[in-house]
Amino acid sequence: MMKRFLPVLALACLSLSPFNTSARADETGTAMAEAAQRFLGALDETHRAQASFAFDNPERFNWHWIPRPRNGLPIKELTADQRALAFGLLNTGLSTKGVLKATTIMSYEEILRVQEHGTGPVRDPELYYVSVFGTPGDQGEWGWRIEGHHLSLNFTLKDGKVVSATPFMFGSNPAKVKDGGRKGLRNLVEIEEPANALITSLDDAQRKEAVVSEDVPDVTTTPNSARPELPAPVGISTDKLNASQRALLTKFVSAYQVNFPEPIRNDLADKLAKAPQTYHFAWYGAADPAKPHAFRLQGPALYIDFNIKQDEANHIHTFYRNTAGDFGLPSAN
Repeated sequence: MMKRFLPVLALACLSLSPFNTSARADETGTAMAEAAQRFLGALDETHRAQASFAFDNPERFNWHWIPRPRNGLPIKELTADQRALAFGLLNTGLSTKGVLKATTIMSYEEILRVQEHGTGPVRDPELYYVSVFGTPGDQGEWGWRIEGHHLSLNFTLKDGKVVSATPFMFGSNPAKVKDGGRKGLRNLVEIEEPANALITSLDDAQRKEAVVSEDVPDVTTTPNSARPELPAPVGISTDKLNASQRALLTKFVSAYQVNFPEPIRNDLADKLAKAPQTYHFAWYGAADPAKPHAFRLQGPALYIDFNIKQDEANHIHTFYRNTAGDFGLPSAN
């Protein structure tokens, strides 16, 4: 049952660190504040104004993953030393694996630029924006964002602690590189494989419950709102999965959490452990991972949405959101 699955996940994550989680969370918040201060301190007045917003500015909630004009300071306008400091800030919010995935996402813009021959949106690995909300420090509320095409990282802090690391969005186009020097690369394979293994492991009765529609949503079943607009839970209840299937689900959830540093990862696992209610796994499209499909995992502590419909099932959008509220906001329920 999911009641067993969630504490197992929490213990697995927590056991990775011999240190006290709350103490490490303070260290993470302090590291973020120091990195943000150093980044802003290296900017001239014009660029600092471009990167800085009041904490209560509505721009903090203006997140998206499409290639569009954005507010904030683009990496392409930074000098070499300023870029190093911007990536220093990025490093405080992600694990080594997370940084590798995020920078690979950025690099894919060059693949798209070559493929599209200038016929599509502007593709630029440096067109990712840094925004800081409020005054970085160990007192009061502040936050930061790094965002561009297929990448949205949002962090909210209060009194030196990270209170929210969502909404979180990774995308990958292509999902699997088909040619060139990086042929065969699958940047989000750690997320794809356990979910694919789960759907193929279901027996007929389980699959009948899990597959809720033959139609695949275009990108996501929840919009880019400040709070996730949650549909009614559908799909198979996770208490109907067997032990090996629950293990695949644990591996799937862990594939998102591993992108964060240990303290944030531990906090996400702790939230799951404190809300050990039944979750639902819903699949859209054919129960065949090689064909266009989408799926989501929904419950009282998280909402995961994955879509691989576009470009002949070779274009991923995926989201990890806090059911209780992103950006440190209280639940709307």
